[in-house]
Amino acid sequence: MDKRTIAAALAAAALLTLTACESDTSPSKPDSTAQDTSKQPKTDASTKTPDEATDEAEPETSEVPDVVGMNHGEAQSLLRSKGFMVNEEDASSEGRWILDNSNWKVCRQDPAPGTTGALRVAIYSVKLDESC
Repeated sequence: MDKRTIAAALAAAALLTLTACESDTSPSKPDSTAQDTSKQPKTDASTKTPDEATDEAEPETSEVPDVVGMNHGEAQSLLRSKGFMVNEEDASSEGRWILDNSNWKVCRQDPAPGTTGALRVAIYSVKLDESC
């Protein structure tokens, strides 16, 4: 291909891209994607009961369960089932990766059991044959 052919192809591609991105703003053609909101019920906070407005403003949070002493894998599953994100760390000073979490046990956690409002829980574990 020569430079003119490449330039023409690029210009055509740019033109197609711009054409696809433009929207028809003529008032005679109705927009098929627009929704008629005049017949839909209003859902702003002023039309809701106080309980409904509060529920939307504050998502429900779970209480952090006590996972200290549990098998690492089971603790991780429990926390995730309650909606928490889980950080995992080697509780020893070795800084090991926890690859097979079935042979580790949880020594401590952060935040403490019973805490509410947490999104993430860190669990610190050692191998089963090690002491915390």
